[in-house]
Amino acid sequence: MKRSPGWLWRTIWKVGREDPRRMIHAFKVGLSLTLVSLLYLMEPLFKGIGTNAIWAVMTVVVVLEFTAGATLCKGLNRGLGTVLAGSLAFLIEFIATKSGKAFRAVFIGAAVFLIGTTATYMRFFSYIKKNYDYGVVIFLLTFNLITVSSYRVENVLKIAHDRFYTIVIGCGICLFMSLLVFPIWSGEDLHNSTVGKLEGLAKSIEACVNEYFNDSELKENQEKSSEDPIYKGYKAVLDSKSTDETLALYASWEPRHSRHCYRFPWQQYVKVGAVLRQFGYTVVALHGCLLTEIQTPRSVRALFKDPCIRLAGEVTKALMELANSIRNRRHCSPGILSDHLHEALQDLNTAIKSQPRLFLGSNNNQANNMLALAAAHAARQNKPENDRHGVSLSSVKTDSSALMEWKTNRASEQAKENERKVLRPQLSKIAITSLEFSEALPFAAFASLLVEIVARLDNVIEEVEELGRIACYKEYNPEDDEIIVKCEKPPVDVAKNQLPTHASD
Repeated sequence: MKRSPGWLWRTIWKVGREDPRRMIHAFKVGLSLTLVSLLYLMEPLFKGIGTNAIWAVMTVVVVLEFTAGATLCKGLNRGLGTVLAGSLAFLIEFIATKSGKAFRAVFIGAAVFLIGTTATYMRFFSYIKKNYDYGVVIFLLTFNLITVSSYRVENVLKIAHDRFYTIVIGCGICLFMSLLVFPIWSGEDLHNSTVGKLEGLAKSIEACVNEYFNDSELKENQEKSSEDPIYKGYKAVLDSKSTDETLALYASWEPRHSRHCYRFPWQQYVKVGAVLRQFGYTVVALHGCLLTEIQTPRSVRALFKDPCIRLAGEVTKALMELANSIRNRRHCSPGILSDHLHEALQDLNTAIKSQPRLFLGSNNNQANNMLALAAAHAARQNKPENDRHGVSLSSVKTDSSALMEWKTNRASEQAKENERKVLRPQLSKIAITSLEFSEALPFAAFASLLVEIVARLDNVIEEVEELGRIACYKEYNPEDDEIIVKCEKPPVDVAKNQLPTHASD
């Protein structure tokens, strides 16, 4: 109990320090709830609305989200579902009142069944599920509340009007807080997360190559891989698919709020994220080279240290340049793929060609002899086993001394058999490491992955440049003396993405 206050304070401080906007959002929600509570606290407002004011409180709790796009998405879905459900419910009620009471009950039950079945089936449509799933849920709830209660309540029209007005008041307060009071834009979060992913990949590659050629023990990283900065750099990229899609969806609902009022190119940000994930898979494989069982000796790695570190440094510089171009909303430098990158590739190629014996081998007979030696050793281990079985079976006697001797021999054979089972993997590892080219194979995999990273860098640059074209980034200017805007009209038909499946009222 004494430690609990300190732990609670550290947790509160850590959460707020990671993103100060969380504290702003908390104050906005508290202020919104206070404003909507005035419908109950102020006597004139309560007399005009009554107990239906609770719907405004529920609307603020459900609709007000962290970003403006999320609030717009849920608020408009809630409003649209309420209006459609109310209109259809009044139409059903108008038709039902023209008939008798028995037929009215049958007609209302049939309408509830038909509308409920149809609306639920429509939720399985991909477009509806991505964009209007929450609105369909609100439609079903409101329609059933009005239609079923109209059978017993006389003045259901007034109740529906009051609830609709309170929901509009709640949505209006939510939109005011989200769009005008310290707005938090989903598009900006998606923009900043893309910059962070590029920087994380750059740091991972640089740290991975430096660690591969340093003097520390590589096995130590296997135990604390979750704390490894290399792992942290690419983990954010691999886990970003659902986050990117959600932020892109909310950004598609947001109004144009930039200085030039351009449409936010959320589709292209999703494409950049997909390319970065493909790029990140290669970084994961490169990191795996540090944790393999068979490692190239440091004396061999030292022969290729300089070109590999230079190549990784050029890739890191290119990724950081891409991150800065997105952060500053400008096109990339024309020399992002500099001559130094190609020189580092040529130097690595020359260094590998200068050591053909490491990769091709110079004494194949030695490897064959080692394999033959291992096979002969295994044969010698198996031969006594067969002989012992033959002796044991042929020498069985009927007296107790012979039976005890047979049991003793059997126990010793079982112990030796278990020992051989333990030694077989070691024998296999000895046979593998005896191959002369096995020392160079781990480095060959590391070098090929490093070259693959350079090859995939072109795809990342292409998608980032396409993002700059659609988002109307300013042209690259080293001195930043002037801003030259080169813009093509972005595509108009922007499809919506995915809505969260959770819906509560």
